[in-house]
Amino acid sequence: MQEPPRRTGFSGPPLVRLLARLTDTTFFEPRQDVPNRLSQWLGWADAIALSAALKGSPPSVPPELQAPPDAGQTEYDRVRAALELAIAGNERTATAQQEARLRAAARRGPNASAAVVDYASYRRRYVSLQQSMESSIATLRGRLRTLLASTSPQAARLAVVDAAMEQALSERELVLFADIPKSLEAHFKRLRDDAVQTVPVDGEPSLSSSSAGPAKWLAVFRHDMQRVLFAELDIRLQPVEALLAALREGKT
Repeated sequence: MQEPPRRTGFSGPPLVRLLARLTDTTFFEPRQDVPNRLSQWLGWADAIALSAALKGSPPSVPPELQAPPDAGQTEYDRVRAALELAIAGNERTATAQQEARLRAAARRGPNASAAVVDYASYRRRYVSLQQSMESSIATLRGRLRTLLASTSPQAARLAVVDAAMEQALSERELVLFADIPKSLEAHFKRLRDDAVQTVPVDGEPSLSSSSAGPAKWLAVFRHDMQRVLFAELDIRLQPVEALLAALREGKT
């Protein structure tokens, strides 16, 4: 199986570049800069909330609620490690029983092998991991805002702005991330269809296979899906890492 053509000249996030390669899709550099695009994503209510966060008085946090210096980094490391472990566990989804079903189906012909494995289970798994990322990172982000607000009035204002931005962009992020499992379905079907060839074996069509067996294409897909999940995790953690950097700066 050949890797999809690599797109060059596009400097977008690793997640977008990876999806472009896997789905053989052309992505173009946006013509507008970030502030202009951001202004189109925010409604009037979001603009009011952001203005209030920027101009309002930051909340004060009593000294007894201030966290130890390394609290933010420790929580970040714990959440990231747990999410990475959950994603890595996805690699073991092709059991011996599933591979045996694929081999048995291959002897009945390409149509039978295609029916044995469909994308539905992988879509559910991907969405489940997305929900885990969303929930865990939202909790972590809120906790880091609380820690940041305890360092200084300026940091407290930044925490309020981050909360407003999270609220304003959450719906759009949800829509964009929901498109990823749909994009992966096209990659899944392409790999499966490329593996199916009408080659006479004892008078019957079969699934073309190498020494790795007929489940090779599925192993390739699982690996690609894992790469996409890790790239998505990196993007989802960017706001958290920004808060963590601000927290470190406030404690120096």
